[in-house]
Amino acid sequence: MPSSDAPSSTPVADGRFDAIIIGTGQAGPALAGRLHEAGMRVAIIERHLVGGTCVNTGCKPTKTLVASAYAAHTARRGAEYGFSSGPITVDMGVVAARARKVILDSRSSNEHWLGSMADVELIRGHARFDGPDAVVVDGVRLTAPRIFINVGGRAAVPDMPGLAEVPYLTNSSMVALETLPRHLVVVGGSYIGLEFAQMYRRFGAQVSILERSDRLISREDPDVSEAVRAILEAEGIAVHTGVSDMRFAAHADGISVAAGSTEVIGSHLLIAIGRRPNTDDLGLDKAGIKTDERGYITVDDQLQTSVPGVWALGDCNGRGAFTHTAYNDFEIVAANLLDGEERRVSQRVPGYALYIDPPLGRAGMSETEAARSGRPLLVSKRPMTQVGRAVEKGETQGFMKVVADAGTRRILGAAILGTGGDEAIHGILDTMSADRPLDDLRWAVPIHPTVSELIPTLLVDLAPATD
Repeated sequence: MPSSDAPSSTPVADGRFDAIIIGTGQAGPALAGRLHEAGMRVAIIERHLVGGTCVNTGCKPTKTLVASAYAAHTARRGAEYGFSSGPITVDMGVVAARARKVILDSRSSNEHWLGSMADVELIRGHARFDGPDAVVVDGVRLTAPRIFINVGGRAAVPDMPGLAEVPYLTNSSMVALETLPRHLVVVGGSYIGLEFAQMYRRFGAQVSILERSDRLISREDPDVSEAVRAILEAEGIAVHTGVSDMRFAAHADGISVAAGSTEVIGSHLLIAIGRRPNTDDLGLDKAGIKTDERGYITVDDQLQTSVPGVWALGDCNGRGAFTHTAYNDFEIVAANLLDGEERRVSQRVPGYALYIDPPLGRAGMSETEAARSGRPLLVSKRPMTQVGRAVEKGETQGFMKVVADAGTRRILGAAILGTGGDEAIHGILDTMSADRPLDDLRWAVPIHPTVSELIPTLLVDLAPATD
C-alpha cells in the first residue's frame, strides 16, 4: 500500500498523453523526468509501491541489513582490534526499523519528486494493454504514441513437492521480518540466498543453505565458488550442494526439507532460487508484444519491443537484473529519443556485485567464459593476504583475478572477492567500458593504501593461461 502521505491521482478525463510509463522502478521516474523536461505530458502508473524492487524489497533494505550484520560481526571481533564490548546481542526490531526507514525515506523521495512535475501524472492502479498505443487502468483508457514498460520482477516460486503446504519466505517478506529465526533454511545458493544466509547467521540464527547445483553461484568460476563457500562455512553456515528433488513438509520443530539422504529441519524457510518478470498480467497479447519462453519481453539492442512505439526497460526485458542496468536502460532510451544518439545495450560491459562480506565485485567475462571463446588468454591472480589494505583491516579472505586477451591486450573480465571489492572493481570496469588497452591502467598511479592500488601490479603479473 502507498504511504499515507503519498501523492496519488486518478486518470484525467481525456486520457491522452505524450508518453505512458508502466512501473516506477529504477528506470521509470528518471525517464518521466527527462520526458517532462522535453515538454511532454506523461502518465506514470504504479499498482503497488513507488520505487520498485530496489527501494522496497531489494538493494536499499538488504544492504541496510547487511550493514547491521557487518557491525555485529565486527563487534564480536573486538578483541582482535584491541577493545572489548561484552556479549553481542541483536535487537531485530531495531534492525528491521532501520531498514524500513531507509525504504520509506527513499520511496517518499521518489513520490514527491514525481509529484513536483506539473505535467507528470502519477496514477495508482493496474495497467493492462488495450491495443498497441493504449492501456486501461481501473476502467479508464489511456493512450499515448510512446509507451514504456518498467514493471520489474518478483521471486520465482517453483512447484516443488509439499512447498505449497508449508510457510515460506521470499526476499520481499524476508526484509520485513522482525524476529530472529532459530534456524533459517535457505533454498538457493546464489546471490540473494547467500546474502540473507550470512546476514542472519551474523544476527545469531543457525543457517543452512541447500543448492541443487554442485557448487554455489555456479555462474562464477570454480575458484570463486569455493572461496565463497569457505567464507560462509567459516562462520558456521551449513552448506549442502548437489541437493536435488527437494521435498517439503511440516515438522514438529518447523519445516522439513528433504532430498535423498539429506534432511534439514528449520524454523523458517527462504526460497531464493531466481526471479521472474511481472509480465503475465499486462495484456501484452492485446498489443502484440512478444515475450520469450520465460515471460521476458523481447527487445532489440535499443530496447524497443516487437511493437513500434513500445519499449521495455529494467528486469522485465531479460537484458539485466540489476538496478544499475535498469538505470542504464533509461539512459539508452532517453539518449536515443531525446538526444539524437545511437546507444545500444550491447555497448555496456556487464558488472555486478555479490554483497556477502567480503563482497565480490565482477566485471565482464569470467575466466571460464573467456576460455570458451578460444582466444589466447592472459590471467593473473593475487590473494588478499598480499593486499596491504586487507591486512591492515584484518580482512584477508578472498583474492583478485583478471583475465585479458593476449592479442588485443584488452581486459576481458575480472573478479575481486575481498574487502572493498565492490568498489575496487570499478577501475577495471571503467577501463573496459572505455575500450582502452590494459597497459593504460597498468601505468595508473593509484592511492596507497587501497585495494585498488594492487590492480596495476595484478596487470604486471599477467601470464599465459594454463589448462
